[in-house]
This record gives sequence, C-alpha cells and structure tokens, in this order.
Amino acid sequence: MGIIAWIILGLLAGAIAKFLLPGRDPGGLLGTTVIGILGAFVGGWISSRWLDHPVSKHFFDGATWVAAIGGSLVLLIAYRLVFGNSRRS
Repeated sequence: MGIIAWIILGLLAGAIAKFLLPGRDPGGLLGTTVIGILGAFVGGWISSRWLDHPVSKHFFDGATWVAAIGGSLVLLIAYRLVFGNSRRS
C-alpha cells in the first residue's frame, strides 16, 4: 500500500478507535486524527515486527485493519494517560 492509502486507513482506524473509546480528548479532532494516522503505522509495525504477520499490500485485508485499529487504540489510551482524560470530574 502507498502512503496515501495508509493515511486514509489511519483516518478511518482513528474514527473507529474514537467510537470504541468515546469521550473528549485533550487534543480534540486534530489530535484524534493524528493519533489515528500514527496508530495505523504503529499497528502495522507491531504486526510485522513482533507478531510475525507482515501487513498486506491490499487495502481491504482484515489483518491490516485490525493492526491499524489496534495501534490507534494503543496510542489513544497512551495519549489519555499522558495528557489526561477529560472524562474525569
């Protein structure tokens, strides 16, 4: 996949991660978008590096999507832990 496909995948994975972990984030829409894009790259890297499952060259491969969404979830949780979660009263 090309870089543009990874960015689109990251945007969609970030939206899915945000849906799975609702709430206001300290960075707002821009922060969540960046987390989604970076999460796609991180998820693909983790998948190919430690899980011995290289990401597919196809945009619609399920394992690629799971890796991207997982990476976005990991980064979103880490972001909330480091910069605070707006859900707290």
